[in-house]
This record gives sequence, C-alpha cells and structure tokens, in this order.
Amino acid sequence: MLEATRCYTLNGAYASFEDDIKGSIEVGKLADLVVFNEDILEIDPVNIVNSKIDYTMIDWEICYQREK
Repeated sequence: MLEATRCYTLNGAYASFEDDIKGSIEVGKLADLVVFNEDILEIDPVNIVNSKIDYTMIDWEICYQREK
C-alpha cells in the first residue's frame, strides 16, 4: 500500500516534472490531499473501498468535510 501511495503522489509528481510544487507534504508545496478515517497503510488493501474520507484539501484549504 505504501508503494501504491508513492506511485500516486511523489512518483506521479516527478513523472510530470512537478515534484518541486507537489507530490509530498512540505512547506511551500501545494497541499491537495485527502484524510481517511483510518490508516490505509494498516488495513487490508481490499477493504480500502470501505474507508471514508474525512477531509479533502486543495492548496491547504478544506473543501470537503464529512459530517460525523
């Protein structure tokens, strides 16, 4: 799961020559990300479809927050 996450984040940004502005969470980079309700690195990858997204952020701004 960690390798898949890297493929969609840092490696994807690197492939599009944008790793200086996105792909990892660092000061000065865009923050387009989702926050899951559980640690996706700890669950069975087959069950990720049952995870819920708590937040979606675009450029450090919360644009979606799941009602609890």
